[in-house]
Amino acid sequence: MMLTNQGQRIAIIDLGSNTARMVIMHALPGFAYRLEDEIREVVRLREGMTEAGLSEEAMARALSTLRLFKRFCDSWHVDHILPTATSAVREAANGRYFLQQVKNEIGLSLRLLSGEEEAYYATLGVLNEQPLANGFVLDIGGGSAQVAEVENHRFQRGHAFTLGALALTLRFIRHDPVTEAEVTAVQREITRQLDTIEWIKPQPKALLVGLGGTIRNLAQITAARQAYPLNTLHGFRLSRSEVEKSVQLLRERPLRERQKLRGLSSDRSDIILAGALVLQAVMNRFQIETIVTSRNGLREGVFLEHFWHHLEYPVMADVRRFSVLNLARIYNYQKAHVNHVRYLAGRLFDQLAPLHKYGAAERELLDAAALLHDLGTVISYNDHHKHSQMLIINSGLPGFTPREQALIALLTRYHRKGTPSVAGFTSLLQRRDKELLLRLAALLRLAEFLERGRTAAVDDITAVWDKHTLRLTLIADHYPAVELWEAERNAADLVAQAFNRTVILQSTAAPDSWLT
Repeated sequence: MMLTNQGQRIAIIDLGSNTARMVIMHALPGFAYRLEDEIREVVRLREGMTEAGLSEEAMARALSTLRLFKRFCDSWHVDHILPTATSAVREAANGRYFLQQVKNEIGLSLRLLSGEEEAYYATLGVLNEQPLANGFVLDIGGGSAQVAEVENHRFQRGHAFTLGALALTLRFIRHDPVTEAEVTAVQREITRQLDTIEWIKPQPKALLVGLGGTIRNLAQITAARQAYPLNTLHGFRLSRSEVEKSVQLLRERPLRERQKLRGLSSDRSDIILAGALVLQAVMNRFQIETIVTSRNGLREGVFLEHFWHHLEYPVMADVRRFSVLNLARIYNYQKAHVNHVRYLAGRLFDQLAPLHKYGAAERELLDAAALLHDLGTVISYNDHHKHSQMLIINSGLPGFTPREQALIALLTRYHRKGTPSVAGFTSLLQRRDKELLLRLAALLRLAEFLERGRTAAVDDITAVWDKHTLRLTLIADHYPAVELWEAERNAADLVAQAFNRTVILQSTAAPDSWLT
């Protein structure tokens, strides 16, 4: 893996009201990064909190967890630790005392974030994962919920409400199953707090991106219900009707049944309803029909501020482009080979545009697949096309929709052999995507075999056609014998099928035998 002997390890700790989380990133700032490890522990720091502050029991749980995190960092030889604390410590009367205790006993200087800072870092995480130009970000945590507004790809303002899933549960819910009166009390409190911010108002065309444990779990419940085929929730769209369905389900079931729900973390089952009611209320207030889920959050925002510290604003201008490059760099892609395959595939796509009639969106999918087609060789050359698909399905591609991620993964799957099939992904794809996959896979496969020798022997390619024939002429300094042989054996038939024409491959350079 290309970061093994360079870069640095950075740990980000997020001590929340319900859960303490730590991620360890391996990064070469400004170039590439990957998640190397993570730990989460349910601490329930807010539990037992009174006017006097955090309880002794809760602080003891937090100290024990932070001590474990610090030892974990030491064993990983972490270069930098970026530790933060949020709403429970922020609101506790003895919060400063607790921070000093952490510093004295463990040696960690927790940075106490304000409500607006919490919203800002969550938004930074989102902006480096979703191409969000204008819209809103909702983060529902254990102690608080933050709503932030984004304009021109930048955080504009944010507000933290005491509407976390744990905070509301501790205040209002006493029975199992939850009573109608308790649900009403939670809803009234949500309404009361949302009413204090005038810019949270009906904006049905706005884009809303959601993160945090509540939204992640609600997305997982819906994904399980739909037999969602991807292993990551990058860009998963959660509809208001699905949220309402989940709310009703959670209201009706006692805790022991909620703990068995597919997609729901059992340690969150006692507080998930309160968080779901917050999401429902915010979507109703904005009158937004769907929320796009983000895997990134506060921890990633804190990390990415460090990763992009050399930029004027710590957000990548083209999230989609960087996510593809980042994945390629992580798995040590062969840059020269991949870029020549991209070039040849792009030339074919552009010249054949009158036949396929696709545009910039489809070209971007082809380009991404060309960059990633050989990822799987990091596992094994044998069946590396299948490994490439698996790596994309498991890792996800921030910035791309689930449909686009599926298509890119399928293109890598069929870049060298097999008849392209959308089996297993039909729930994500559109009616014409079967034909799209066939045509783009044909172009990618042909480009791959025209670069079979990995020497850029084929400088360029031209395409001309009539109703029956597609003539492809290779531009080369020397006769590309290997490339012609491989392309005719392994790609010509698929191209012929994709464009319903007999394929003729020829070269401007004459065979060597002509010279003798």
